[in-house]
Amino acid sequence: MFCSHKSIIVLLFIFCTFLTEANAQHSEWQSLIDPQLSAWETYLSYKHETTFNGKTPKGPDGKNLDPIGYNSDDHKVFTYNQQENAIRISGEYYGCIFTKQEFDNYHLKVKVKWGAKKWTPREDKLKDSGILYHSIGKCGVDYWLSWMLSQEFQIMEGHMGDYWNIANSSIEIKAFPSEGNMNAVADAKAGFIPIGTRSPIGSFCLRSDNKENTSDAWTLLELICFEGKSIHLVNGHVVMILRNSSYIENETVKPLKKGKIQLQSEGAEVYFKDMEIKSIDDLPSNYLQYFN
Repeated sequence: MFCSHKSIIVLLFIFCTFLTEANAQHSEWQSLIDPQLSAWETYLSYKHETTFNGKTPKGPDGKNLDPIGYNSDDHKVFTYNQQENAIRISGEYYGCIFTKQEFDNYHLKVKVKWGAKKWTPREDKLKDSGILYHSIGKCGVDYWLSWMLSQEFQIMEGHMGDYWNIANSSIEIKAFPSEGNMNAVADAKAGFIPIGTRSPIGSFCLRSDNKENTSDAWTLLELICFEGKSIHLVNGHVVMILRNSSYIENETVKPLKKGKIQLQSEGAEVYFKDMEIKSIDDLPSNYLQYFN
């Protein structure tokens, strides 16, 4: 078949236009909040007590209680707040609102602000929530019987950016190890140490510094994930550097590089707004230095 030079030029133009539009779409921010919360599903476990010990609660008859379960929220734990254009999480029952879609290699940003309410068992404790990323499997597999296996970007008063492992997950964090009763503390100048399942150091690491705003103001949180590496940012400041995200299944270590995103209901009222995500093809150049 014969093609003229003009035809070839037209075809090249169409092809280049297609690539440009595809790349632009790939790099665009996608909003995760709308009035219908159409990107999300929910799970609720129990209204926990201070005596909870990690076991399934029992009713007056001594039998195990069933969790409230998936997409059953008569208590309005997860609602859309029109005034703030935000997801409101009451915290009254433990559980999560989680994305229908799985994500990998992305930059997530969201603004967070505390409400006024706290519930048992956190009435005399700090307000608490979290972003659980690379979430896989069923809800209710963790200590609180509420969340999927995942990695946690902690959201707590004075602790935004901390790390917890959820269920059988593990990761390596640039941090100084714990000693005695002290926690491991993240630091960009330290080496990577294992935190989570099977780690002799434990399941928790403290963020490097407190960069959050006051509880009545919005704090900007960012999470950057790429091929098992992740970075926790608070108000533009790097507070934790992580790599080699993994989990244990049948005594085998497996990579944990993608999954759904959960927002925790954990005994405190909290708001999430301006939540956006975009795909990335590599770590941003200004963050590569942290992994050299």
